[in-house]
Amino acid sequence: MKYTGKLTACLLSVSLALSFGGCGIFQEMTPEQSSGGVQPGGSSQSAGDPSGTGLPEQTTATTTTETTLLPIPDDISVSFLAVGDNLVQTKVYEQAHKWSANGTYDFTKTYENVKPIVQAADVAIVNQETLICGGNYEITGSKMNFNSPVELGDAMVDLGFDVFTMANNHMLDKRIDGLESSMNYWDGMMQKYPILALGAYRNEEDQNRIRVQEVKGLKVAYLSYCEMLNRYSLPADTPIKIGMTSDEALMERQIKEANELADAVIVSTHWGWEDTNAIDPKVKGLADKLVQWGADVVIGTHSHTAETMEYINRPDGTRGFVFYSLGNFISAQTDNFNVVGEMAGFNLVKHGDTGETTVEDIQVEPVITHYDAGWANLRLYPYSSYTAELASAHALPYTHVYPETAKDFGMATINRIIENNIPEEFRKLN
Repeated sequence: MKYTGKLTACLLSVSLALSFGGCGIFQEMTPEQSSGGVQPGGSSQSAGDPSGTGLPEQTTATTTTETTLLPIPDDISVSFLAVGDNLVQTKVYEQAHKWSANGTYDFTKTYENVKPIVQAADVAIVNQETLICGGNYEITGSKMNFNSPVELGDAMVDLGFDVFTMANNHMLDKRIDGLESSMNYWDGMMQKYPILALGAYRNEEDQNRIRVQEVKGLKVAYLSYCEMLNRYSLPADTPIKIGMTSDEALMERQIKEANELADAVIVSTHWGWEDTNAIDPKVKGLADKLVQWGADVVIGTHSHTAETMEYINRPDGTRGFVFYSLGNFISAQTDNFNVVGEMAGFNLVKHGDTGETTVEDIQVEPVITHYDAGWANLRLYPYSSYTAELASAHALPYTHVYPETAKDFGMATINRIIENNIPEEFRKLN
């Protein structure tokens, strides 16, 4: 597993506010001051009377000041990979069941083609779209009723993911008891592995503990919010909390607090319109607010489609970066825009000379969900290893589940989606 030597992260649930004020490159040290003084009394041959006259010699006092140069700290660069919705629908886990040798679920082949990419990052982030409740909860994968087998969580950790965002519209698919059971599952996983799961909180105090991860000396704070809960709502008597994008006061306060605790702030947002590459104007407006409040990276999900991305400037000359939606990581959907997602690579760089952290080296590689007839052999491919032969053999054009709108498929279709939604300066195709 990648945790041997790859990520020596300390996951902190932080309630103390740490101060990271700027300091100068130079530090002036205050040395002792010395002067040539008169030696008291003694003979005419004393140090204070070298002339032998018995009178003290006139001396001039001098002061020297030494300045010690402190070395400029090295820049710290941490590489990240973020992917979209891990949408484990029925056909996804049924194929994993067929691949299992012991009657459980084996997701190894599902994700094996992208494993090297995930493991290459210092930190990998995924939106876990489906609950993992464990216990006696039924494994389901229909549109409004998701619960995945526990083997999925084990597979995602083994795949190399470090941060799991849970705030999405399917959190209450198994009602409040199911959400609490899924929280228990992830709490257990966090005790076993150096991972972080966030987005659902035990109570208000827990929600207000900003999650901070330290990697290679860089402190990163994570926040997670969602726009809707599929018309469900938290029961009035539960202490459990979910951050909603409608609560702008909460988001602003938490982002600003996170900036006091960490070198960088990453905000996960589950928002926007589904099944379109168009960006909801409300999402655009909120994205700008998040960056102005201090978010360095905003990772959008929910649309199940690849959407564009951009830097957003602040008045002080700094800027943040927004991925409006990374689309699906995996799914069993049957429109062409649903099976082409984004794997977003970027670096967070803390500059030793200024202490400022910047978002750099954005490289987004498409990821394709591929399946044969009947959703057989459902698996992921990075664009760099996907071929025209695979694209022409994709079963999507022949797999019909109402409603559908986009059934053409091939490399031309994939390339059109990429060209329309991933700006050329951020594309990674090789």
